[in-house]
Amino acid sequence: MLHEPAAVSGIDEAAGYKKRLGLKMLLVYGVIYIIFIVINVAWPKVMGTIVVGGLNLAIIYGFALIIIAFVLAVVYNWACTRHEKYFEREKKA
Repeated sequence: MLHEPAAVSGIDEAAGYKKRLGLKMLLVYGVIYIIFIVINVAWPKVMGTIVVGGLNLAIIYGFALIIIAFVLAVVYNWACTRHEKYFEREKKA
């Protein structure tokens, strides 16, 4: 059996853009996550504070981290796809 790629791929001209965007998003998420960790370590009682609907800050912040990660992933995919399509149009022109 041959183990070849399902699709032919060439040089990814958008790789630099993807890398920079990914690193920027990682930095944003990392800062938000580090704040979460610092609050948990330095002021653990703050995380026990009831915020909304009987849920404490730890639960709200945790869900927010998950939602932010999902939103960043969707934005990353959208932006990279848009950038790749731009390069495809440039090749055809």
